[in-house]
Amino acid sequence: MVRIFRHYVPGSLLFLGMVEHLYLISTMYIALFFRWADLDQLFSSLERHLPQAVSFATVFTLTMFALGLYNKEHVRDLGAILTRLLFSFFFGSIALAFLFYIQPDLAIWRSALAIAFVDAIVGIMAIRWIYLRFADIQAFKRRVLILGIGEKAAKIEALETGEQSQGFICVAYVPLSDKEKVITEEKNVIEDGPLPHLVTELDVEEIVVAVDERRGSMPIQALLECKLQGISVVDYSEFWERETGRMDLDALHPSWLIFSDGFVGGWLQVALKRQFDIFASLLLLIFSLPVLVLSAIVIKLDSAGPIFYRQERVGLNGENFMLFKFRSMGTDAEEDGVPRWAQENDSRITRVGALLRKSRIDEIPQIFNVLKGEMSFIGPRPERPFFVNELRQVIPHYFERHRVKPGISGWAQLNYPYGASVEDAKKKFQYDLYYIKNYSLFLDLIVLIQTVRVILWPQGVR
Repeated sequence: MVRIFRHYVPGSLLFLGMVEHLYLISTMYIALFFRWADLDQLFSSLERHLPQAVSFATVFTLTMFALGLYNKEHVRDLGAILTRLLFSFFFGSIALAFLFYIQPDLAIWRSALAIAFVDAIVGIMAIRWIYLRFADIQAFKRRVLILGIGEKAAKIEALETGEQSQGFICVAYVPLSDKEKVITEEKNVIEDGPLPHLVTELDVEEIVVAVDERRGSMPIQALLECKLQGISVVDYSEFWERETGRMDLDALHPSWLIFSDGFVGGWLQVALKRQFDIFASLLLLIFSLPVLVLSAIVIKLDSAGPIFYRQERVGLNGENFMLFKFRSMGTDAEEDGVPRWAQENDSRITRVGALLRKSRIDEIPQIFNVLKGEMSFIGPRPERPFFVNELRQVIPHYFERHRVKPGISGWAQLNYPYGASVEDAKKKFQYDLYYIKNYSLFLDLIVLIQTVRVILWPQGVR
């Protein structure tokens, strides 16, 4: 994992993105040279065509990123990769046309673009085929030694053997004081031998302290010796956060939250985020204006009632505000006054409302909440006071999600489908807490760009 502005990025996918970006630059050079290059002035030609080549590569790298082609869960199947790649080039072509319109000096001849498109699609599919063949080779994975054989160790073992490819391999487990032994002997449990000797013998690169009960059981001197040998030693919570992009609530202690890296703020961060919110909201408002007008018309024609729906939500520091949405349910959706989670195939949702929810269009009026300063463009989704009071009773540290402004889109929305239960809310909060702890404008940009993927491939929308 590579940490960029406090956000963890898989090193293999970062390398893959760099390789593909360089390949896209080369495809544009090949296309331009094939048609117009003067070989007698090769170096001057390289310099002259560099802006076009970089623009071409950057636009398509961003659209590939936006559609999830650099997410671990979306890079395992060549058929799915090809589908997303074709969509990426479709939207990239529109973005390029817009770029050429506002910056004519970057324009590329259509015949050269056609050559570059074919080369790029064929070449990237070849790169992905090579990546899939070598990504899971054990020699390329970080060798990890786990201290503990209890519940925490079992979660790491389940993560390693799950459907998604991981960048680490658990070479052994060392039992300490775990009351409940979950990891069995066949998982290479080693009970004998000093820790520094095991590290050397097994060629360990990292030690993860995943003991359920630490008191009186930690081999402090042995860990210090390993640390001085250059072996990375990390706590379970830090390891889990880094590998999954979420926090494990069951393992969090107030002392860890206090002393851990993150949860920093300040006036400069608040000011920059506010500028980002205003810019992103105005941009979305301009581009979505025709959609807003059309949606208002079809809502009015489809069912009786107002176009917009106002609902009380909990915002920054627990202050309530009225959230704006397009109305997607009938006016009698909660006529008994009892709030309910939205369910799959919910009968309260209108025909037009179902389409608005699936496409996320019903969320667009929240732009006005952002411009008023009640919400951010990116942040945890705001909940209703009734559900917040309920969830605070059963989810540890739940109110901490209100230490930042709620958002239209968020890290949890990218990584978890629609939640309609207390258990769903708990899982989404793990992603929200990661976002709050590791916030940066870089992470906001990641969420903003990848929101396109959520709109095109909605999961669990209700």
